[in-house]
Amino acid sequence: QVQLVESGGGVVQPGGSLRLSCAASEYNSPIYSIDWYRRSPGKNRELVASISTAGDTTYADFVEGRFTISKDAAKKTAYLQMNSLKPEDTAVYYCLLGLDNGKNWGRGTQVTVSS
Repeated sequence: QVQLVESGGGVVQPGGSLRLSCAASEYNSPIYSIDWYRRSPGKNRELVASISTAGDTTYADFVEGRFTISKDAAKKTAYLQMNSLKPEDTAVYYCLLGLDNGKNWGRGTQVTVSS
């Protein structure tokens, strides 16, 4: 299992923005795929956004154009830019990266949207 470093979470007011990062820089492998999940209290884990091995990007319906998933291949880092955040976006966000050794989970970063 590769140690992924997640960062970028925090507390933000409704309408604010955050950029989550998920770094696999310690591991010598390209990033083949990216999934961002989230889990809110009392709810099941849900998929937020993905980039497939073919490079196809998909978003959950609730994203509604507010989030952008991306990666920096040179930095071996995946990103989730989140704009126009809503209180219902409050959750722990997890990355799942496809690397040479398979799929690897990040430890999660808390996002709280509150006034």
